[in-house]
Amino acid sequence: MVAFANYNCRMPTQEEIYKTEGDKYEALIAREDYQGNILKSLREITPLENRIVLDLGAGTGRLACMLAPHVSRVRAFDISEEMLRVCREKFTASGLPNWQVDVADHRQLPVDDNSADLAVSGWSVAYLSVWNPETAQAELEKWLGEMKRVLRPSSYIVLFESLGTGNESPIKLEHLKDYYPWLDEAGFQNKWIRTDYKFDSLEEAEFVSRFFFGDELGDKVKKNSWVILPECTGVWWKKI
Repeated sequence: MVAFANYNCRMPTQEEIYKTEGDKYEALIAREDYQGNILKSLREITPLENRIVLDLGAGTGRLACMLAPHVSRVRAFDISEEMLRVCREKFTASGLPNWQVDVADHRQLPVDDNSADLAVSGWSVAYLSVWNPETAQAELEKWLGEMKRVLRPSSYIVLFESLGTGNESPIKLEHLKDYYPWLDEAGFQNKWIRTDYKFDSLEEAEFVSRFFFGDELGDKVKKNSWVILPECTGVWWKKI
């Protein structure tokens, strides 16, 4: 377990975590979706074999590393070099040859026109709205246009976004209140799955939850003695 004792004063913001705390972020992500529902949900939407896949906002490789054994090739993109450092380390350790990792923005990818078969993104595209509230719709439309450029006809975009960590049933989060309707308006279908975290101990569950999600969830984990932290995740998909 990665040590979290250094954060007994001020916890970093999520933006700070993405820029500087790749190893600690991976300590959280490695525990997510112990049920294997993410891969199952992707297979229910589209075949994976022989596909060239783009992972947008790949972070430490949560989706990219999961998909690599099942697809022809996966290209992982993120704006954080720190996150991608961990992603590269994981790919290198896997021994798989069919991957590429690059720093890039969702809206301007170093990818040829009509060259990929599937675009996935986990807990990332929403930040185009959250971090750009004044121009959110324009940023999302620019991203969708980029997807239409890089994907082959009849390819899929599949997005995973939060519907509540620490909740056993889905809820719509306040900071995503403008994002969810945009997905509907843009023609995405949706469903929800459970992507629960399974920790080795209550101590780990509390520290990791508090580190990334904050004291409110950390206190909830402690109060409920949650070694398994419930999480609901929305799956949105669209055929291009």
